[in-house]
Amino acid sequence: MFSNTSDLDLRLVRVFLAVVDARGITAAEATLGVRQSTISSQLSALEARMGFRLCERGRGGFRLTSKGERFVASARALIAATSQFVAQVRDIDRKLVGTLSIGLIGQASHVENARLAEAIGAFRKRDQAVRFAMHVAPPQELEESLVNSQLDLAIGYFWHRVAGLSYTRLFSERQVICCGRGHPLFHGGPDVTIDPLRAHDWIWRSYPVPEELASIGERRVTAIADSIDAATVLILSGSHIGYLPAHHAQSFEQRGLIRVLGRAAFGFDVPLHLAMKRGMADQPIIRAFCEDLFDVYGTRSHEREVRVKQPDNAVEA
Repeated sequence: MFSNTSDLDLRLVRVFLAVVDARGITAAEATLGVRQSTISSQLSALEARMGFRLCERGRGGFRLTSKGERFVASARALIAATSQFVAQVRDIDRKLVGTLSIGLIGQASHVENARLAEAIGAFRKRDQAVRFAMHVAPPQELEESLVNSQLDLAIGYFWHRVAGLSYTRLFSERQVICCGRGHPLFHGGPDVTIDPLRAHDWIWRSYPVPEELASIGERRVTAIADSIDAATVLILSGSHIGYLPAHHAQSFEQRGLIRVLGRAAFGFDVPLHLAMKRGMADQPIIRAFCEDLFDVYGTRSHEREVRVKQPDNAVEA
């Protein structure tokens, strides 16, 4: 009766799973690189260790017994756990070991996503065994997750400063006023003034954007959207106008579904920041990733080098 495992048992279990995956001893011969007679002997040895028959094999073909079917699931779990153990032991000696949780607001431009991807790629070249966890959520939820230590870092638009968090500016995102094809302003002249804009129904984003208030001021708000996608749907309906990121509006504009109104006169830039809990930059994984992230942004934007532990453009509450 089976009571403990040995190296021999693990080898026999792997042989058994290879036969199961190949759906027969004959087909498994090439995979295992041994003769059918050897495979059959190994299956018999495993059955002897288990104390019950795992499969029927012979002229009638290969078929699992009811106990064999249950054993397959347990065997796969055993092999997976063994592989995980080996990987964990192998990574113990790595310099950076752990998890890095990053929050994003989503809908970033392809350029900014490519920069973030480049930073992750550079980080992966380090002596590390770090598991990445990526989350997409609204700005306020990201900040709450940082405060509650559910996230290590977050990249997004943060209109206020939460006590205990630090903010480092990464890039800016252009915002433009848009209307859909069915809107009265869609086929208007090229020059748009503020009074006609204020005369129509607007979308208000549920997270405040001070720069937007400064740009247009008071207006008739009849819809609220908590995401860029939601605002886009309302704009495409032709019943509302509102602000969208220029890179997001571009594809709709090219297809003739959206018109940008007063691009130069009423457009504005919003800063997007890297936010983290104060003191987190001293942790090895976060410090290393921030070095790679700031290197990408510093090189591409031709800005002066930003030190990770105390960035020159960091803003704290």
